[in-house]
Amino acid sequence: MKITYFGHSAFRIETGSSVILVDPFLTGNPHFKGDVAEARKGVTHIAISHGHSDHVGDAISIAKETGCTVVANFEIYTWLSQKGVTTAAFAGTGGTVAFDDFSVTLTQAFHSSSYTEEDGRIVYLGMPNGLVFHFKDGPTLYHMGDTDMFGDMALIEELHQPKLAMVPVGDRFTMGGAVAAIACRRYFNFDTIIPMHWGTMPILDPSPEKFKEAMEGDAGKVVTPAIGEPFEV
Repeated sequence: MKITYFGHSAFRIETGSSVILVDPFLTGNPHFKGDVAEARKGVTHIAISHGHSDHVGDAISIAKETGCTVVANFEIYTWLSQKGVTTAAFAGTGGTVAFDDFSVTLTQAFHSSSYTEEDGRIVYLGMPNGLVFHFKDGPTLYHMGDTDMFGDMALIEELHQPKLAMVPVGDRFTMGGAVAAIACRRYFNFDTIIPMHWGTMPILDPSPEKFKEAMEGDAGKVVTPAIGEPFEV
């Protein structure tokens, strides 16, 4: 399985015959210096954790241009349909959507979910979610979305036993590094942790260093991939 980090919470995951974009905030992402066309090349699926613009990102244009399947909650699904996306699939919190190479389960997350339209209207887009991916050829992956720590993370570990995690650490809108480290060490048995949602806005922590320091003896599990460069898991 090959993963590419694009900065913020955006990832490309290549597994089997599937290419998945998660929270594809590319245009306007200050950490993403690549080409959107190259980043979406061969994409078969998009998964969206919640409705904020820095997570929906380029999903609409990519879905329209490629015909890929977009997985999101029902409110985002309905909103995407109104925007002309005809290839979306929905699930509710706790629900799973299965494909040939993987499945994705929507978990709870403690955040909000809305989209500000060009005319200033704010559209409510349902509950925010985390995303758990079970792959046929790779470790189970938990993309936490935007969230604070919550006690039911213990149930996510019990049910899914993820070994690879994408964890928000930038503070202000999500957990900061110290709290994110508590969540990872208290509730999970991750092998590999990729810190995300840092440094892309002036009010976020500029790096994941606070998180790495707070991980203490487990700091060796933290991987900070070069943005835009794929790596194997």
